[in-house]
Amino acid sequence: MWVLASASAQASYQWRNVAIGGGGFVTGLVFHPAQPGLLYARTDIGGAYRLEPDGGRWTPLLDWMGEDDKGRFGVESLALDPSDPDRLYLAVGTYLHERGSEGAILRSRDRGATFERTPLPFKLGGNEQGRGNGERLAVDPHDGRVLLFGTRAHGLWRSDDAGASWSEVPGFPAIATSKSAWAKGWRDEVPIGIAFVVFDPASGGSGAPSRTLYAGASTKEASMYRSDDGGDSWRAVPGQPTGLRPSHMVRDARGRWLLSYGDEPGPNHMADGAVWRFDPADGSWTDITPAPQSSGIAGTGFGWGAVAVDTNDADVIVASTFRRYQPHDDIYRSTDGGRSWTAMLPRSSFDHSNAPWTRDAKPHWMADLEIDPHDPDRVWFVTGYGVWASSNARAFDRGETLQWRFEQEGFEETVPLALASPPQGAHLVSGLGDVDGFVHDDLDVSQQRYAGVRFSNTESLAFAGQAPDVMVRTGYFHNRPEGAVRGAWSTDGGRTWTAFASEPPDGDGAGHITLAADGKRAIWKPRNGERHWLTADMGGRWQAVQGLPKHAVVEADKVDEGIYYGFDATTGKLYVSGNGGVGFREVEASVGEVGDWYRAEIRPHPQRTAEAWIAASWRGLLHWSPGKLERVPGVDNVMSVGLGKPANEGDPLVLFVFGEVSGKRGLYRSDDNGRHWHRIDRDAQRFGGVIRHVTGDPRLHGRVYFGTEGRGIWYGDPQ
Repeated sequence: MWVLASASAQASYQWRNVAIGGGGFVTGLVFHPAQPGLLYARTDIGGAYRLEPDGGRWTPLLDWMGEDDKGRFGVESLALDPSDPDRLYLAVGTYLHERGSEGAILRSRDRGATFERTPLPFKLGGNEQGRGNGERLAVDPHDGRVLLFGTRAHGLWRSDDAGASWSEVPGFPAIATSKSAWAKGWRDEVPIGIAFVVFDPASGGSGAPSRTLYAGASTKEASMYRSDDGGDSWRAVPGQPTGLRPSHMVRDARGRWLLSYGDEPGPNHMADGAVWRFDPADGSWTDITPAPQSSGIAGTGFGWGAVAVDTNDADVIVASTFRRYQPHDDIYRSTDGGRSWTAMLPRSSFDHSNAPWTRDAKPHWMADLEIDPHDPDRVWFVTGYGVWASSNARAFDRGETLQWRFEQEGFEETVPLALASPPQGAHLVSGLGDVDGFVHDDLDVSQQRYAGVRFSNTESLAFAGQAPDVMVRTGYFHNRPEGAVRGAWSTDGGRTWTAFASEPPDGDGAGHITLAADGKRAIWKPRNGERHWLTADMGGRWQAVQGLPKHAVVEADKVDEGIYYGFDATTGKLYVSGNGGVGFREVEASVGEVGDWYRAEIRPHPQRTAEAWIAASWRGLLHWSPGKLERVPGVDNVMSVGLGKPANEGDPLVLFVFGEVSGKRGLYRSDDNGRHWHRIDRDAQRFGGVIRHVTGDPRLHGRVYFGTEGRGIWYGDPQ
């Protein structure tokens, strides 16, 4: 008999990231010009970080964000106050679509340890096209109260009180909000608007705000605009190039400006570009593009992602290609002011020791690069999977090999899509977006990726309950090789994989897969497929499963190889198969109408047959045992459930849920079948607002793993 669940005081847990190292798109880097070693990074979906100069580790700054901020974990832009190294500003907001959250400006006076917030009346696009442009947010170097923010669809905005309040600059040209400042996105065209804003430090002084300001609109028409009266009026800079969109603008030691251009804002499209220098002293423009386009070869065009210059030496410049597939993306370096250039990566050595999986990840999406203003040997560049930094750039100029290191300690930006904690072998096996997956022999040390079949994304992962070394997984290829099968199996605990002989005959591959307790039969429901499909020979033949609605999620019993469970979140109906998955029947004890878009999770009991727990969204946590399907009282909403090792033999399994218990959202644990719950996350650490794929460890009491949306995999142990 169930009693009403109660949520007691928080239980104390110690949380750590599972070490992968990087894994996502770092969209911008910003050094403080006056404080050595002070560096910040922003990401498209994984928040912002500060580099700790003493230990060389990154500190995440937005893990305090919770459910209410899950649409604001993408950082559109980042700015520092040149006159105050403790002040930091972030423009946060991830998506422009109808489900995106309104943006905000976060203000910190202690380098990101704490923040104040100013809501914005529009959405930002931290994970939209043009997210590597910038910076859109800037602080006047002579008056820290004055900030500018270039928006995507709402013109130029200004603050005169250190970011506490904002208003639109009325005189900025309308081209920034016109259709010419839009670009092709993932789905439809999206606004890019103002790609960057800068203050000219030569136009102000101590106590006197800057008078000359620049802003670049992402348009192929006249794109660079200048104000000489502090922003009251603006005009297009004469003589500027047209036909390309600007993305970055930096100032050299002689007061000239360097700009990188592409025909599109990136990162998903770009096939042309250039690098130009503008000298405001005489109004001249000089094309200093490092390398020409490939001629006569269709589809080999490329753009220029970013440009940077040595703070103390205007002749030392670096620039990055963007989407150059032939021969590959590169960074070019000049020591004579752009008259001649040398490709850097062909004469480079890369240290992969702190992230072995990066050995087969090529630098790409180099949307930003910087020369450390306090150490010119340190050139930094971002990629679609992390950050690299050099240690001997000046030695490279003398003919030596350039040394690069993957600088990602503490920086975890992956999106886990599937987690499994088997009863033997490694304690954790993962499937992730963009970087496939890992067998985590050591949770605190980055590992090499799966061997054999490799996907871009591993979307589903399962092991056999009685033969846990046997595993199956499904995945997705960003660029699918001809005839490649999107399913694979392993007999060594996920270390090496062999492709299925074929895919089911309908759907788009990937989707969800489960494996019988003895490892001999798998049921695969492909994405967008109409049926579930059964195979007894790893894809040699497929048989349509009978009796299941197409939206049902299916899991295999962990003890009896003949039993499978199916749950349809759209109707709340439970289905059971006792004949090896050939056919399913509806269980009469179903919980009734659900009508929810949420796809349920089923967690079969690891030691007992015919028992399972179901996370059914706002339908709560359901428990199935023979003849009974019951809802656990007091658990209002469940997005994910995990099962862990009991404290003593014969005790109930430890339950972990991410959801709402007694009206409070969080990550919870119960040691008594859901009668009482302890919240185990904290208000100060909410992991960016999204926790999913909660998985208990069957061998370590109290251990729990979960995935986030942009902050990697976490594991927790009771303190």
